[in-house]
Amino acid sequence: MAEAMRVVDYSELSVDRLRAIMDAWADASVAVIGDFFLDRYLIIDPELTEPSIETGLDAYQVVEKRPQPGAAGTVASNLRALTGGRIDAVGFAGDDGEGFELRQAMSELSLQMDRFITAPEMMTPTYTKPLLHEEDGSLRELNRLDMRNRRPTPGGLEDAIIDALRSVAAGADAIIVADQEDVPDRGVITPRVVDALAELAAGGGERILWADSRGDISRFRNVIVKPNSFEACRAAGVEFRGEPTLEQAREAGERLADRAQAPAVIVTVGAQGVVVITRDEPPVHVPAVPVVGEIDIVGAGDSFTAGMALALAVPGTSFPEAAIIGNLVASITIQQIGTTGTASPEQLMQRLEDIHAGIAPGA
Repeated sequence: MAEAMRVVDYSELSVDRLRAIMDAWADASVAVIGDFFLDRYLIIDPELTEPSIETGLDAYQVVEKRPQPGAAGTVASNLRALTGGRIDAVGFAGDDGEGFELRQAMSELSLQMDRFITAPEMMTPTYTKPLLHEEDGSLRELNRLDMRNRRPTPGGLEDAIIDALRSVAAGADAIIVADQEDVPDRGVITPRVVDALAELAAGGGERILWADSRGDISRFRNVIVKPNSFEACRAAGVEFRGEPTLEQAREAGERLADRAQAPAVIVTVGAQGVVVITRDEPPVHVPAVPVVGEIDIVGAGDSFTAGMALALAVPGTSFPEAAIIGNLVASITIQQIGTTGTASPEQLMQRLEDIHAGIAPGA
């Protein structure tokens, strides 16, 4: 019978220890490589709806628009909210209007853009998200409109991405891979880029290499991987019904760790928290922060990634400590409705203090 997972209590991370980790990561250098999308939020006032003269259909009236970096950009946004350190963006956008909006939004985050490539032959991946004002003041998301590249990434663009990755790796404390595309040869994280990441990891060094993938997480080697429980079970061949259990998430994580020679596998399990599988320690379960009130889980995995990976970039931070910090970040961002939220160091401190005091977040 498998050894029982140890359950990590939040008392294992003191407020002073959290403060010390955050002080240390203030000067961290992190590179985010992956699929940077434009998240274009369109706020619609239904009281202004009018019929189209040409079609007779309702013409919704947009009263506000909010362009934000999405996908890999969500990770970068969360990193920027947590640290004043250097954040390099490695990826591409098209030479189109969406690309202009995305670069402008990324520049407002003070990201280092010298390794972010303009690819005229590609579209800028874009999620257009119409949000309808409800009578109670809330926002209801309508059908999303997606723009994505539907053909393989050209070899010349792959070469440029790999060159940028190798260049940025020399000075990075952490490299975070955000693979949004579910077809391997599309987008930034192609098989050749995966091979380049594995070579970097096999070359040693103290930097953290972390991969999160919407597609097949098992194709990454020698790096920390962070699938959710569904992705982990599918990649590892673990059968489940409904939602995977903690034990199924653990089994999947252990299989992935063996197959990919990963230094750690971090399996997020929704409201149950996270299972951490490492080479040198028994598996641990870090429960999620119980949150009261309405939540929006869009981007929760990306905010968790930013918090945990950044914490691991601080020498001496344990995996359970870093997982607690990732959970704290996610617990704050999911309470931000109708947007992909971020968390500040001050909010992290307050959240941990509330947990230690027995105060339910959101109460």
